[in-house]
Amino acid sequence: MWSFFSKDSSKDFPYEVGEPLKDFSFESVWTLHKGKKKGSGEEVAVFVFDVKNGSDTQFEVAKAAVKRLKTLRHPSILTYLDSLETEKMLYLATEYVEPLSAHLETCANEGQPKDLYLAWGIFQITRALSFLNNDCNLRHNNVCLWSVFVNCAGEWKLGGVEYMAGATEGAGLPIKILPSLDKYDPPEKADLNKQKLITKCSTDMWGLGCLIWEVFNGPLPRQSALKDIQNIPKSLSGAYCEMVGANPNSRPNPADLITRCRKNGGYFKNELVDALLFLEESQIKDKHEKSRFLNSLTAQLDHFPQHICKHKVLPQLITAFEYGDAGAAVLAPMFKLGRLLDEADYQKKIVPCVVKLFSSNDRATRSRLLQQLEHFIDHLQSSTVNDQIFPQIANGFLDTNPTIREQTVKSIIHLSPKLNYNNLNVEVLRHFARLQAKDDQGGIRTNTTVCLGKIAQHLHPQIRQKVLISAFIRAMRDPFPPARSAGVLALAATQQYFLLTEVAGRVLPALCQLTVDPEKTVRDNVFRTIKGFLGKLEKVSEEPTLRESMEADVHAATPSLSNAAATWAGWAVTAVTAKFYRSQSDTPKSQHPSKILTKPASLEQPSSSSLSTTTSSVTSMTSLDQEGSKGADSVSDYDDNWETENWGDMEAGIKESTSGEVRGTDGWDTEEWGSLEEEPEPCGNDSWDTGDFTTVEPTKKLTTSSSWVETRDESFKTPQISGETDIIPEEDRSKLTREEKRLQRQKELEARRAQRLSSGPMKLDWR
Repeated sequence: MWSFFSKDSSKDFPYEVGEPLKDFSFESVWTLHKGKKKGSGEEVAVFVFDVKNGSDTQFEVAKAAVKRLKTLRHPSILTYLDSLETEKMLYLATEYVEPLSAHLETCANEGQPKDLYLAWGIFQITRALSFLNNDCNLRHNNVCLWSVFVNCAGEWKLGGVEYMAGATEGAGLPIKILPSLDKYDPPEKADLNKQKLITKCSTDMWGLGCLIWEVFNGPLPRQSALKDIQNIPKSLSGAYCEMVGANPNSRPNPADLITRCRKNGGYFKNELVDALLFLEESQIKDKHEKSRFLNSLTAQLDHFPQHICKHKVLPQLITAFEYGDAGAAVLAPMFKLGRLLDEADYQKKIVPCVVKLFSSNDRATRSRLLQQLEHFIDHLQSSTVNDQIFPQIANGFLDTNPTIREQTVKSIIHLSPKLNYNNLNVEVLRHFARLQAKDDQGGIRTNTTVCLGKIAQHLHPQIRQKVLISAFIRAMRDPFPPARSAGVLALAATQQYFLLTEVAGRVLPALCQLTVDPEKTVRDNVFRTIKGFLGKLEKVSEEPTLRESMEADVHAATPSLSNAAATWAGWAVTAVTAKFYRSQSDTPKSQHPSKILTKPASLEQPSSSSLSTTTSSVTSMTSLDQEGSKGADSVSDYDDNWETENWGDMEAGIKESTSGEVRGTDGWDTEEWGSLEEEPEPCGNDSWDTGDFTTVEPTKKLTTSSSWVETRDESFKTPQISGETDIIPEEDRSKLTREEKRLQRQKELEARRAQRLSSGPMKLDWR
C-alpha cells in the first residue's frame, strides 16, 4: 500500500547513470559519470551531487549551476540536456564529455597536430568568455583546468558555472567553498584597494591565464608557479603575461585578445583554427570561397588530429553538401575522411550522400564521383550498386562530353565485382560494343578494350567465349595505333579464357596480319604475343595431357591466374595495359588539325584507380560546370537500338589468303560486335562545345607497351588486310619519296664503287 510513496523517483530520469569517469571531487562539488539515454543508447555525461553527504552550501551551489547552465546556449559552453532533483541525489545530464585533464593525457604525444589542437581549444574557451563577459554581462569566476571539458569532437566546453555572477564593475569576488580552488583566485581578492579596479572580464582573464599555464605544464601546484613561462609558446607569452598581471585593469578583454591573436603570426592563426572557423561559417560564404577552401582542405587533413577530422570536420562537410552549394569540391575531403569511419557509420553517413550525388545533373560532380570511386566502392552493397548507382552511371556511356564517357568506362573496373549478371554481361557489354566500334575518340576506344580485358574474370564464361576474341580482334583493326596495341596485349593477358582451337584458328591468324603494322611498338607486342601462343601450342603438342590444365579457366566462373595456363605468359599479365591510355579527345567536326579550336583548360585528375590508371585531361572542371546546366541526360546521337542493329560478324570481310572465303560468324548469337572493316563512326548530330578540346599534334610513336603517349586517331588510316595498297597521307608520301631517292642514290654509288674495284689496277700507257 505504501510502496507507491516510497518508490525511487530517479527512475523518472530518462538517463541511465553508469560508472564514474574521473574523480575530481577536490576541485568540484560534482562527480562525473558515464551515462546513456534510455531507449536510444545515446551516450551522455551525468554530473551527480550527493545531497545527503554534501553540505547545504554545496547543495545551493550545485542547484545554482544547474539553473545557470539551463539558460546558457553557446557552441563553447557545456550543453545542458536534463536534470533531476531527488531527496538523495541531484542529477545533471549534458552532452558526453570528459575532463580536460584526462583528455590532455591521451593526446600527449601527437606532435604538430597537438600544437594546432591546443590553439583551437584555448580559442574556444576565450570565445566562451567573450560571450559571457561582453554579451551576457556575466563573470564565470571559476576558469581553470577543472572547469573545462572535451566532447567527442574534440571541442573544449566551459563548465564549472557554480560561482557565476553578474559582471558589476568594482564588485567583490565570490567565496569558493572548496579550499583547493583558492590558488586560482586573482591577487586582488585579498586587496580591498585593488578590488575597485576589477572589471567585468579581469577575473576571468586571470583564470584563463591559469588555464593556459596548466595546459602546457599540468595542474597548477601553487599560484607562484604562474611566473614560469618556459613552456608557454612565444606567440602567446605576451598575452599570457598581461592576463596574469597584478593590475586587474590592465588585463585584456577576451574579444580584443581573439582579434590580436587571429592576426598573421598570432597564436590563434593556424590552418586548423582557420579551417574549423570556415566550416562553422560556411553557410554565409559564397560559392567561390567554398570551392577554394575545399580544394585546399584535402591536403591539410593529414595535419589535423583524427578525432577532430572524424567528429568535427566530416559532419560539417556532410552538412555543407546536403544544405549548401558546396558542389563537387566537397567530395575529395569527404571521401578521404570516410576512411576513418567504421562500416556501420560509413553506411549511415556517407552512403546516402553517394547515392544522392550519383543522381546529380552536374557534370563536375559526376566526374569527381567517378574519379573517387575507388575510395568508397568497397563500402557499397551490391544491391545499392545495381539498383541505385549503376543506372545513373550508365547514362555516362551516352554523354556528349568525351571526358564523362571515358571516366564511365574506367569506373567499370571498380564496379564489375558488384554488378549482377544483366548489368555486367548485357548492359555494360552493349555499351562497350558501341563505344569500341563507333566512338569518334581513339582514346575512348582504346580504354574500352583495356577495361574489357581487366573485367574479363568477372564475365560469365559463356559470354567470355562469345565476346573476348571478337572484341580484341576488332581493336586490332582500329586505325588508332594504341587501340591496336591494346587489342594485342589484351589477348595475351586473357589467354587462359581461350580454347586451343580458337588460338590456332582465330587468334594467331589475326595476330599474323599485324606483323607488318606500320608501328614498331605494335609489331613488337605482336611478335611477343605470337611467341607465347605458339609456345603454348607446342607444349600441348608435345604433351597432350596439358591441354586440360591449359583450358581449365575457359569455363570457370571464378578463374585463377595461378594455374599452369597462366605461367607461359606471365609477362603479358603484368604488362598488358598496366595503365589506361591517356587519351586526348579531339573534336569530330574536322579531320584537319588546323581546324580544331583550342581551349587551354584541363580537368583536374587526382588518382582514381588502385591499378595506377591515368585519366584524360581534355575538359576543364570549369567547362564541366558550365555544361552541367545542360543536364546529365543529354546523350549522343549514336543508334542505341541494340536489339535491331545489324552489327555483323567481327571478322566479316576478312578474306582467307588461300580460298578468298569470308570467315564464319562467331560473336553474339543475335547481337554481334560489328564488322572489322567498319571504320569507327563519328557522332551523328552531337553539338560539341568547340571550346572544350585542346589541339594536339599528330604523333605516331608509342613509348612503351603499357603507358601510351597522347595520339590523334585522325592521323591514321585503317591498314588494308587483303593485299590492297595502304592509304598514306600526303606528308608521309613525300617523306617516303625522299627516302627512296636517297636510297637509290646510295645504291648507284655503291654499284660504281664495286665496278671500279672489280676492274683491277689501272694501267698507264707511256707510249
